[in-house]
Amino acid sequence: QVQLVESGGGLVQPGGSLRLSCAASGSIPSINIMRWYRQAPGKQRELVADITSSGSTSYRDSVKGRFTISRGNAKNTVYLQMNDLKSEDTAVYYCNFWTIYAGDYWGQGTQVTVSS
Repeated sequence: QVQLVESGGGLVQPGGSLRLSCAASGSIPSINIMRWYRQAPGKQRELVADITSSGSTSYRDSVKGRFTISRGNAKNTVYLQMNDLKSEDTAVYYCNFWTIYAGDYWGQGTQVTVSS
């Protein structure tokens, strides 16, 4: 079974940067949308950013201008560049691929902690 594997999380000071990566362990045909979600302790999971197969992107308001989602040269890879990180960005970040044929794929999550 194909799995998504995230990496790049860690501890960073406010104002710092991190780059998250997500790669599928195998081939996933016809990915329509790649997304990054996050879930902070005691809160619901929220959509952070997404990118469609045509390259259109969207962001939640609180990360606009600071985060950038992009697809890798490898078909089943997506990145999230996070700049000017704030304490409120602290969360477990999950990648998600959605396909019209097979539905959702999820990663296991990577912890991002923003603290001085």
